[in-house]
Order: sequence, then structure tokens, then C-alpha cells
Amino acid sequence: MAVNLEKFQSPGKGNGLRVLKDTCVGVTVYSSLPYAYTVCIKHKKKPVCDYCLLRKEKLLRCSQCKVARYCAALCQKKAWQDHKRECICLKSIFPSVPTDSVRLVAKIIFKMLQQSDSASEELYSIFDLQSHVDKVSEEIKEGLGHLTTALQHFLKNEVQDLSQLPSGFQALEYFGKVICNSFTISDGEMQDIGVGLYPSMSLLNHSCDPNCVIVFEGRRLLLRTVKEISKREELTISYIDVKIPTEERQNQLFRQYSFTCECHGCLLRDKDEDMLAGNKQSTKDVKDLVSRLEELQSQNNTEEALRLCEDLINSSQLPDKNIHKLRILEIAMDSCIMLGQWEKALHFGKRSLEPYNLYYSNYHPVRAVQFMKIGKLQNYQRIFPEALKTLKQAFEIMKVTHGRDHSLTQQLVELLNDCEANLKAM
Repeated sequence: MAVNLEKFQSPGKGNGLRVLKDTCVGVTVYSSLPYAYTVCIKHKKKPVCDYCLLRKEKLLRCSQCKVARYCAALCQKKAWQDHKRECICLKSIFPSVPTDSVRLVAKIIFKMLQQSDSASEELYSIFDLQSHVDKVSEEIKEGLGHLTTALQHFLKNEVQDLSQLPSGFQALEYFGKVICNSFTISDGEMQDIGVGLYPSMSLLNHSCDPNCVIVFEGRRLLLRTVKEISKREELTISYIDVKIPTEERQNQLFRQYSFTCECHGCLLRDKDEDMLAGNKQSTKDVKDLVSRLEELQSQNNTEEALRLCEDLINSSQLPDKNIHKLRILEIAMDSCIMLGQWEKALHFGKRSLEPYNLYYSNYHPVRAVQFMKIGKLQNYQRIFPEALKTLKQAFEIMKVTHGRDHSLTQQLVELLNDCEANLKAM
């Protein structure tokens, strides 16, 4: 419930969200289930439950559509009310699967046709959301047109005539609303697992140095404060990864959200020099190879990804704080973990900590998760004093960004207790 929040007109930004009382660091100021959501297609190889979004080794596949998966019969039963119409549509185009945005807009349509209330619309409704389709380029409009055609094809067996849709519904507008207002749902390790619409949270404006962060517990969105916030002060989040140079941030924000950020960091181009430190040509060469590495990862070609990462790390003269070199270190670490090469994984992970402290300053969930991963590696390799120090650093961040009751924080506490016990037993 948004007891201490209110919608207001933010100067120069349109609608905004602010607190009605002084608020401390590390407080959940809002919590909500989504109006509608869907699992990301790219997680077909590492599937999550379509209802609770938890990842399990074995999932039950819907016997009708063969696409939706559930961790147990109970989740499948709970999901049926929202899945039954989608199920018919998925079955009609199998083995094809629609894009995330097509599947999400279809779910929004089915939700509207149910005419059921949603707590996620407490401050701002699905009808209030802005689409900004009048501001996008012709290229993007053309892409939205293709999505509209795909949506009509997907819905053909369940909604034969678009006149059956809610009054005033325009598919192009709703694809625009999804692009501008949806949230990427992440798991405990900040990996994307789904996309959802939380209308009231669309009131939050962007800042490259925000006073709040959003984390997820399954489907549930948690808005957490990471700074002291005064009464009637606006709440802000970062719409994008802050570990991006100013020009790229500006382009990304304008392309997707149709505005130009004028925060202090953008005006000063703060940290751009660090992010692109080193030789320009080397930076370009490494940047060009990152997409190839990510493709190898997605194909589970882990050994080849690691080999290429190690070649780049050994040959590149770029400092670790260069964001493209840092991305190589991240991929190398994750590849080593997948291959069980713990010592190498720790080596690459430790090299990432200084850049993480530079770019994810103060309280940031990504920084907390990286510290936790490295602490796990140290604990597994029985480097208990270092592990305890790293895990405590992770906890100091995570108790603010996630809260003590979050399942990931509880896992971290268990890991800390295990590490302390091992250290005492030495």
C-alpha cells in the first residue's frame, strides 16, 4: 500500500512520485505484484517457473501449449486464470514462441477483458501510462507496426476481431507503453528472467544518481531507499545501467524514453574518462568482441568464451576500470564458475571489485551481488578470513538494497554463518 507516497507534478518532468514523510536509508517504500508479466524467451535454456519466477532443475511443462513451465502443480493451478487464454494462443502457433513484448501485450489485453482490479494501479492506472509513440523515430514506429501484426497473428484464435478489444485500445500505443514503462524482472543474482508492468511505479522518474533502487522477490517488486529522503522529496531510480558513458546513456534514454537527462553527473560527464580509460583503438576492438562473447555464453559455448576472454585479457593493455575490459572480466569469471575453475574465477572476480566500487558507489544491488559471488568463491576455496571480510561487505550493502528479509539476504546470512564456523574450526 502506498500509504506514505503521492503522485505529483515534478518540475520539467511531468508526473512524479514523492514521499510524505522523512524516510531513512534501507526502507521498502513500496511493494507490488505486477499488473501483467511474462518470462523472458531467452531463459528457455535456463527456465524459470512461469508463475513464481523461481528457477528449478525440473519444471512441469503445460500439456496444452508446451511453452509455459511450472515448478509444481500448485503454481500451475494458480497461474491458470491468467494463462488459459494465452495457452490457446501459444498452442496455435507452436513451435513458434512470440517475443516478450508481444506476449506481455497479449497478457495485458486478457487482463483488461477480465475487468479485474489490480493493486499495482493504486497510484497510476494502465490507462494513464504514456507511450510517447508520437516522439519516436519512423524506424521505431515501423518496428512497432511489425509487433502489432505479430500480436494480431498470435491472438487470432482467441480474439478474432480487434473490435473485441477494450474500448479505445490501440496496439501501437500499448507496445509504446510497454517499451516506456515495463520493468525487467531479475533474479537474486540480478540476471534478467522476465518483464512486467507495475503501473504505479511508472511514476518514478530517472536519475543517474538515484535515491532508490528496485529489486525483486520472485514477481514482487520492492522499491528500496538508498539515501536519506526528506518529506515531499521526489523518489528516483536509474532506468539504465549507470556503468555506461554519458553519451551512450543519453542516447539510450532518449531512444527508449524520449527525454534527455540533465543530472549533475551527465552535465559533468562524470567518470567518462575512467570508463573509457586506455587506448581508443584497443577500447573499440574489445568493445566489438563483447557481443561475440555474450553470444557464445547464450549458446552455452563456455569453453570457447573463456578461451577468447583469456586471450583478450592477456593481450589487451586496457586497465581493468575500462568498462569493456571489465565486461570481459565479468564474462571470464562467470565462464570459470560454469566450468568449475574456482581459482581462475576468483582471480577474475577480484579484479572487478575496484571498478565496481568506482561505478556502483554507495548502495547498489549489483555491487552487493558481486561481493557475494566473490565471497562464495573464497569460502569454497577455504580462504576463510578473506571470505568473511568480503561477505560482510556484501551484507552491509544488501541489507539496504534488498532488506534483511529478502531471500537472497537470508542466503548471504547462512553463508556468513558457515564461513564464521569454518574460521573458528581452523
